[in-house]
Amino acid sequence: MTDILEIDQDGIEQVSLQKYTEKAYLDYSMYVILDRALPNIGDGLKPVQRRIVYAMSELGLKATAKFKKSARTVGDVIGKFHPHGDSAAYEAMVLMAQSFSYRYPLVDGQGNWGSPDDPKSFAAMRYTESRLTAYAEVLLGELGQGTVDWVPNFDGTMDEPSVLPAQVPNVLLNGTTGIAVGMATDIPPHNLREVVSAAIHLLQHPRATVAELCEHVQGPDFPTEAEIITPREDIHALYESGRGGLRMRAVWEREDGDIVVSALPYQVSGSRVLEQIAQQMQAKKLPMVADLRDESDHEHPTRLVIVPRSNRVDLDALMSHLFATTDLEKTYRVNLNMIGIDGRPAVKSLDGILREWLQFRTTTVRRRLEYRLDRVERRLHILEGYLIAYLNIDEVIHIIRTEDKPKPALMARFGLSDTQAEAILELKLRNLAKLEEMKIRGEQDELAKEREQLQLTLGSEARLKTLIRKELEAAAEQYGDARRSPLAQRDEAKAFSEVELMSADPITVVLSDKGWIRAAKGHEIDATSLSYKSGDSFKLEAKGRSNQATVILDSTGRAYTLPSHNLPSARGQGEPVTGRISPPSGATFEGLLLGDTDQRYLLASDAGYGFVAQLGDLHGKNRAGKAVLNLSAGSRVMQPAPVPASNEGAWVAAVSNEGRLLVFPLEDLPQLARGKGNKIIGIPGARAKAREEFVVSVQVLAEDQSLVILAGKRHLTLKFSELEHYRGERGRRGNKLPRGFQKVDAMRVE
Repeated sequence: MTDILEIDQDGIEQVSLQKYTEKAYLDYSMYVILDRALPNIGDGLKPVQRRIVYAMSELGLKATAKFKKSARTVGDVIGKFHPHGDSAAYEAMVLMAQSFSYRYPLVDGQGNWGSPDDPKSFAAMRYTESRLTAYAEVLLGELGQGTVDWVPNFDGTMDEPSVLPAQVPNVLLNGTTGIAVGMATDIPPHNLREVVSAAIHLLQHPRATVAELCEHVQGPDFPTEAEIITPREDIHALYESGRGGLRMRAVWEREDGDIVVSALPYQVSGSRVLEQIAQQMQAKKLPMVADLRDESDHEHPTRLVIVPRSNRVDLDALMSHLFATTDLEKTYRVNLNMIGIDGRPAVKSLDGILREWLQFRTTTVRRRLEYRLDRVERRLHILEGYLIAYLNIDEVIHIIRTEDKPKPALMARFGLSDTQAEAILELKLRNLAKLEEMKIRGEQDELAKEREQLQLTLGSEARLKTLIRKELEAAAEQYGDARRSPLAQRDEAKAFSEVELMSADPITVVLSDKGWIRAAKGHEIDATSLSYKSGDSFKLEAKGRSNQATVILDSTGRAYTLPSHNLPSARGQGEPVTGRISPPSGATFEGLLLGDTDQRYLLASDAGYGFVAQLGDLHGKNRAGKAVLNLSAGSRVMQPAPVPASNEGAWVAAVSNEGRLLVFPLEDLPQLARGKGNKIIGIPGARAKAREEFVVSVQVLAEDQSLVILAGKRHLTLKFSELEHYRGERGRRGNKLPRGFQKVDAMRVE
């Protein structure tokens, strides 16, 4: 604060409000970052978690102790170490006790500690009891062995550890989430055996890459059996950068025709999932689901049953829709942000985390060995004094009995140090009998051997690494378990479209001459007998199903797509189709198509050009339509003709108004998505330009069908065997029909 103070002429200290607020906010930010929200790379704990674990150990609540009321622990935590609200401390404690929240819980709870459906449903701290789990020993086991620094608590009355001497990389094992000021952390949990294996590999190969470490760490390992479906290369990229995302998907199976969900993604509530599915059912967006049941119990913690409406329902497609629209599939953000051993927050890669943790662990082990070596040497020093006292026991007793200040007398007589003389004087009379030379020398030999081993280990990097490796392996053996969250490759989840969710009812779409459209249920309707507005009449109809799209082709060659399910009912006179689409001015509607997307049609102009197109290629979302058929100047679009799925045995028949008929194989025409097409029947350019001759109709027929030619009141029926005279190559003029059919009006296939 002194660097922003200004002293005026009256000696009054002043500070700019801007500078004061900036400094105050920065101080607060650093406090939140370093002392509240982010975990330490050493023990993987936030301050509140560390203080809870330490306070419980101070209360003697080890894994073998009796349970104690949680309120007692919380009281010690907030009274001695963490001066915040009791509810915040208790919630942090609850989280460490929930096996569905922590991969390796640190607190063993007795009572109601919440459930996966509602993690916040835990009982008050006065009702629950707790103690530490066995796993907590990997954080606390070396605490009293000079391994870490101690700092004063908030009021300076006692000390607390600045970090716990974790024997495993707990920062990755349990993970954490936290929001600081200007930064956040989202570290997923991992498998103990995998992380230890990677740490050992890095210990032995200091230059190991993330790719090599990923051979050991397959990915995060959540406390749920749901699948991780993130591709392996994305997981590797995540570990390279320290940032990314993960996707988890519920596990399900078929059981007697029903869908049974047996595992949910991390922190997903089963009741919430059922609620999401029920909302879709109520909104009639899941017509294929008949019922939902929650059969979860103690034996099956997660068992959600989805009953399909019939055995014809595609269960894979249904689950793909539910994965895309509910929490049965969930995405998790990953941000490996933590406080390093340098005391600074940073986002770290996998190799960076393990490399820095191994540096922390090496320092911890070295401090532990040095602490033990110091204790051993002190004990050996005292034993030397005991041995001198034993060998001269009578004289020692005489000095103690006769001297006013026996300590300096002993030191002077036997050459003892202050420590040795103090140890001899503190011996109780009953222990004198125990001062037997053999026992003293035996303990000296043992401690001398231990001192030698400690000195060898401390003096050799290789021995130190071997010790760290063995301790990591022992921890993995004792506390490790198999992976819970399997990694799987799955297809991208896809929600049902509005059309797929509709029932496929048979309908007939009718378009009037003035462009009014409507849809009637069924295929038996007589469209010509419907009621039309004055001056209007029937023009086109198409039969299909309500979940298929209606395609309208206008006189300019543009195609327009309309959803069939919401067309007005045929009970009325419909509505103008121009209210739904925007055709060019003066355009008329010449084609009406309804069917599956792979259904084929022959599109042609009366100039004699055309091609085969799939109905799906005509679909579009634009109100202005989609250009499909390119027209010559002055030419017009003809009513599209349906085409069979196979070209084999299919023939094209084209007739002009001058009575010229040409028949050729359908396979001679190309299949295109758009364009002008190829010449179907030849019409002289001058006659075509003057509109003296043009194509009246183009049809596709099979060899078992007949062709009916209409000319005024006359009609001519030609069986396929009678069309031999009119067969020719595509693009030819065709041959003249018999007398009386020189002016053809229409043609149809029967």
